[in-house]
Amino acid sequence: MRSGAKAAIVGGVFVVVGTGVVYGGYQMLSGDDSSSGGHTRAAPVRTGPPRADEITKTAQAFFDAWSKGDAAAASALTNNNAAAQTALAGFHDEAHVDKVTITPGAATGATVPYTVKAEVAYEGKTAPLAYSSRLTVVRGVTTGKALVDWQPAVVHPKLKTGQKLVTGAAKSPEIEAVDHRGRVLTKEKYPSLGTVLDSLRQKYGAKANGTPGVETWIEGGGVEGGADSTPNQTLLTLAKGKPGKLTTTLDADVQAAAEQAVKQFAESSVVAIEPSSGAIRAVADNRQDGFPASLQASVAPGSTMKIITGAMIIQNGVGGANQQVECPATVPWEGYTFHNLKDFSISGGTLTEAFAKSCNTAFIKPVKPLNDKHIAGTALGQTARDYFGLGQDNWKLGGVKSFDGSIPESSGVETAASYIGQGKVQMSPLDLASVSATVINGGFQQPVIVPQSLDDRELAKAKPLPGSLATQLRQMMHAATTGNGTAVNTMAGVPGPKGAKTGSAEVDQQGKSNSWFTGYGNGLAAAALVQSGGHGVDAAGPIVARVLRAG
Repeated sequence: MRSGAKAAIVGGVFVVVGTGVVYGGYQMLSGDDSSSGGHTRAAPVRTGPPRADEITKTAQAFFDAWSKGDAAAASALTNNNAAAQTALAGFHDEAHVDKVTITPGAATGATVPYTVKAEVAYEGKTAPLAYSSRLTVVRGVTTGKALVDWQPAVVHPKLKTGQKLVTGAAKSPEIEAVDHRGRVLTKEKYPSLGTVLDSLRQKYGAKANGTPGVETWIEGGGVEGGADSTPNQTLLTLAKGKPGKLTTTLDADVQAAAEQAVKQFAESSVVAIEPSSGAIRAVADNRQDGFPASLQASVAPGSTMKIITGAMIIQNGVGGANQQVECPATVPWEGYTFHNLKDFSISGGTLTEAFAKSCNTAFIKPVKPLNDKHIAGTALGQTARDYFGLGQDNWKLGGVKSFDGSIPESSGVETAASYIGQGKVQMSPLDLASVSATVINGGFQQPVIVPQSLDDRELAKAKPLPGSLATQLRQMMHAATTGNGTAVNTMAGVPGPKGAKTGSAEVDQQGKSNSWFTGYGNGLAAAALVQSGGHGVDAAGPIVARVLRAG
């Protein structure tokens, strides 16, 4: 706002009226009011939520100062002056945004939506910028003034803490990502690949021999190029560079099926892998927060963990696929009682039957001999590492961050809980897709999203599954898709050989359990997670089946 001006809203119109901003009789910038006797006294400090008129006036004053490029005046109307001034100054100086018009919408409580229309100009190149966001007006803790609650998303809805908008020559050349058959993959056609393609560009753009263009981007937090860095996200292209071709392991048909599959359920994620090579054929997420849970989730996997627990039982000689096991309705473990769903039981069944019907107690009760040998707390993690390549934080997909599982040493009740995928055990859909791939392939192949030959990176290794173990695990997973198995209806129509495992995982303070499902068939292995989706067959199962059918 220009020096010496003051603004007010009169009859709903924003007008210039003099010096200092006047709202509801208070000079908000001076903090004083004048009495009829000519004496000056401090304005009373207001308390409680901001009134509707305060919300409207504060938001409008903020928008006016921001649109004029007056970062100091705009930031003074927020509850974090320093952070706001840095961001708003950067909006003009680093992002090179000008000719800003901000149009507020109708307030909902203390929240005011708005649209921004502007122009980005850099070295003779220009492009229009338009987006919508929202802000919230709060009562200042010490001043009592109505203030904008400062968040990075006030500047742009995709900004998070530690990020900023920048315009200039792109730091990484553009890429034209193609699938393993040479078909072009774009964010527009495959929205779930947005983060993946940004990461691949940042890692391999120079190697692909492209040339950078002029862009506006969100500069990510963390150390650039480091393990914790976030890839720059392009928002606007002012001048295109020449893209270099980058071949990925993805498959356009399977990716398209995955994109459609996750649309069926909110907060869902899926990954598909070619078992023989570890090539990732599809990655898809449908999440409000935009987090790539498909590759990076770290949550309890529920009964899908019984694949690894079954391998542990067999390898440690305390059970076998065709051996009889006890499946009572409940089983105690060091003072805690574990239950089956609706307390069902199986009389005289085998481990395969217990797996097919997802009997919890049958995967806890036989492990007592291991507990007596004092190895129960380490056996599950050892099996996961030795045969499934999990839990060592050493997967290198190729330019894309991932989580390769955590199966820590445990004790007491946590040990039993880990056998059925609860406790401290954590997995991602990528991890469980790899588990199914390992079973049908007979050995672990580290998942990759670009060929290893691109950069000769070292891939994680694991022991091949012993022949008898692989056969028994396939028998158990196939049984879940036949007869009275929990996945029989879900996997109908998926070409064989096929196998699956359902799962659900309870989460503290979450009303509904997470839905998990993993399986293989039609030349693919896949796994899906739907947060708060309920039982595995309710949500995650249909997603996996749809993806497998596309193989």
